Amino acid sequence: MKKIIVGILILLSVGAIGYWLGGQKTEDGGQKAHQPTPEPKVLYYRNPMGLADTSPIPKKDPMGMDYIPVLKDGEEMSDDQHSATTGSGHISISVEKIQKLGVKSEAAIRRKLDKTLRAAGRIEIDERRTYTIVPKFEGWVEKLYVSSTGQAVSQGQPLFEVYSPELNGALREYVLAMQGETTLKNAAEDAQNSMRQLAAASLARLKSWGVADQQVQDYLQDKNKRSLTIYAPLSGIVLEKKAVLGMRFMPGEILYQLADLSSVWVLAEVTEQDIASVKTGGVAQVNLTAYPGKTFTGTVDFIYPTLNAATRTVQVRVELANPQLLLKPAMFAEITLLLSDNKKVLAVPISAVIDSGIKQIVLVQLAAGRFEPRTVKLGLHSENYVEVLEGVADGEQVVTAANFLIDAESNLKAALGGMK
Repeated sequence: MKKIIVGILILLSVGAIGYWLGGQKTEDGGQKAHQPTPEPKVLYYRNPMGLADTSPIPKKDPMGMDYIPVLKDGEEMSDDQHSATTGSGHISISVEKIQKLGVKSEAAIRRKLDKTLRAAGRIEIDERRTYTIVPKFEGWVEKLYVSSTGQAVSQGQPLFEVYSPELNGALREYVLAMQGETTLKNAAEDAQNSMRQLAAASLARLKSWGVADQQVQDYLQDKNKRSLTIYAPLSGIVLEKKAVLGMRFMPGEILYQLADLSSVWVLAEVTEQDIASVKTGGVAQVNLTAYPGKTFTGTVDFIYPTLNAATRTVQVRVELANPQLLLKPAMFAEITLLLSDNKKVLAVPISAVIDSGIKQIVLVQLAAGRFEPRTVKLGLHSENYVEVLEGVADGEQVVTAANFLIDAESNLKAALGGMK
């Protein structure tokens, strides 16, 4: 019985060994049928945004995107085998992947670029609307009609009265010359001419001192008048008052400074890269924190010829009407310059441009799931669009959304390498 059992065990062992050996060979006996496929060897992992950063182990970038594995033969391993870069520089992505990325495109067409430029500024006094009261003779302040800074005055309103022996002497000289001219009206022609010349010289001297004809006539009617009234030459406010009752003043000394604030300037600081878009005569909207919700409209009056080296800005002057005197000098303002050009240019959305800092690139959609990266030359910018001078034809579809994700998924830099 033991011999029978041992024989059965020997037969089972031989059968098992034969079955195992048969499973290791193909029908022709040459190769193993169940040998596992070796996994591809990863050389390194590259940054998904194309930056010059690699890693020997899997990792994520600061935005949480996985680094892309690069195989030993230089190919990249992706989630699926549909995302690939062809040797022609085109990018092919599966329809599923496009839907996941949320790719959107828009046609490049010709349009007007209306640009809105914002800048900071401040309210300033219009230098052409200021006036300084400076006497041309020596004297004393006898009476003040306007006695405080900031006071509003009207044109022709009396400001102060002065007494000047020098001025009174010139007035008496003119009176005597006029009387002599009357007395010598029957005298020789030479005597009359001499007296007329003396009267004319005296009157010219008074006018050079700022004495009006009416003031001269008033003095002729009242020869006991010892003071002269100085009137406001324009309507405005008193910016500076140095005249004090009873003070002595000398020729050239500033007594009053007036300014007309019915129109003011807004000096805006425009950056160096935007100054070429600003033109005189353009429309400007001004907003101030003092009047929320209220917008003032003016025009660009002047562009200053110098650049501030510290801030890299150029001053742009906006002229603004101020009939209610709401705008106060030194107020800070936010200026919006409306820049428009009637010329139509080929433009694409700003979101379609990938700017590497060295070159600007757009992705042109050739077909469903097929894209071509192109280097473009850009021109004018508007709020949402940018002019394309070279690189894209009218009517071509450009990717406006998820273009950076396409770069990450398909290694855009590899495609650009085929374009060099």
